[in-house]
Amino acid sequence: MSPVERDDPTKADGPLPAGRFSEWATQMRHALGDGQDAEVPCGSCSGCCTASQFVHIGPDEVDALAHIPSELLFPAPRSPDGHVLLGYDERGHCPMLADGKCSIYAHRPRTCRTYDCRVFAAAGVAPAGAQQVAIGRRVRRWRFTYADPDDRVQHEAVVAAARYLGEHVEDLPGTATPAGRAVLAFEIHHLFLAFDAVTRAWTLRQPELEIVRSRLAALGAAGA
Repeated sequence: MSPVERDDPTKADGPLPAGRFSEWATQMRHALGDGQDAEVPCGSCSGCCTASQFVHIGPDEVDALAHIPSELLFPAPRSPDGHVLLGYDERGHCPMLADGKCSIYAHRPRTCRTYDCRVFAAAGVAPAGAQQVAIGRRVRRWRFTYADPDDRVQHEAVVAAARYLGEHVEDLPGTATPAGRAVLAFEIHHLFLAFDAVTRAWTLRQPELEIVRSRLAALGAAGA
């Protein structure tokens, strides 16, 4: 089997190294906080480009906008003027995908630069929808490693947060979709951690619903 086949989620089902959890978490915080590029070991996988996804592009992304034909863009609903979406073709593929590769990779939108399907694996959440099959295969293959027991507990807190959000979908905004739950679980997982002064180690806890609701509201305000 060639290296490409070994890294193609449609041709292999073995585990793939997702990296050390703490290092991934640091990178994820930067991607969510300041739009830093996510360094995802995609290999030949183009699952996110073939999943019938709309790509949001902000008015400040001059370079990306200059490399995408204007006829492929349309105004983003419920967003300020200048915010647009790049749609997909009849197959659910991004129109900028050519021969299995992004034709504007060096100029791709911020949404693409910060996308990291490992957040699903980190949260223990499966992508939903018939168009998400390739992403789902990739997610099932990711395997994190841990620097120490606390690193593992941090991961368990993200899973606990995602489970909690799934149980309170009707009470908490932004949790209706798997992607929303996965990202929000990562952003609030610290609420599910407590430091044990005796053992000097992190342990899991379950916060009150109002605390979670308040934090989600703050995140919504910050992203508005």
